[in-house]
Amino acid sequence: MRPLVELDGGAIDAIFTDIDDTLTTEGLVEAEAFAAIWDLHRANIPVVLVTGRPAGWCDHLARMWPVAGVIGENGAFWMRYLREARRFESIFVLEQQERDAQVARLATVKDAILAAVPNARVASDQPFRIHDLAIDFCEDVVPPLSAAEIDRIVAVFEAHGAIAKVSSIHVNGWFGRYDKLGMIERFAREVLGMPDLSRAAYVGDSPNDEPAFRAFEHAIGVANVRDFAARLVHPPKLVTEARGGRGFAEVAAQVLRR
Repeated sequence: MRPLVELDGGAIDAIFTDIDDTLTTEGLVEAEAFAAIWDLHRANIPVVLVTGRPAGWCDHLARMWPVAGVIGENGAFWMRYLREARRFESIFVLEQQERDAQVARLATVKDAILAAVPNARVASDQPFRIHDLAIDFCEDVVPPLSAAEIDRIVAVFEAHGAIAKVSSIHVNGWFGRYDKLGMIERFAREVLGMPDLSRAAYVGDSPNDEPAFRAFEHAIGVANVRDFAARLVHPPKLVTEARGGRGFAEVAAQVLRR
């Protein structure tokens, strides 16, 4: 991973970014990171949030943050709010019947995970999800689960035929072949009018960002991505000096220096 100073900000017309531990620091969106999003917005550089967080949260973020859109539940949907038209738009990978079936299957997986890893907890944001199951290993769990326990959670998901992705706080699992990258490509093409991702950057911090790290020419990790170095086959190409939201602010400053 090379230092961020090698980034050519003039080659970037849009930024896709993870939220937890990429925009946040110790669970909070600090003023520096939020100001960076506003600075990009005012410079007409669209920011798209890409997160494992639930649909209920994403609805709020799309409406109340200065962003071009939100991709949620690890690529299950995108949402955006057209402020001048006062119109909310969304696209989902799965139809309602498929979503209902997924919820029923994941209930069985949840019971298996909690039996296999007694210290694990269902994430507190689970009631706001419509596609996946999130198992908390350090957000509200004290002490955090061990690496072996996280691996056991992943193994139970996969034993049931589910996709499992490790974020900085949760293990998310779902049925269906979709991920962050697929919905990023769709949003870039259909909403931003970008034929490919060559003039976009991706900022992230953990293994569930790996498909984007692999695909983006301008793939950036905030400094805490190094915490997951052992789990990353495809790390980001560049890394910031600061962790979390302050690292994101570094990226914004570099892009705005164009």
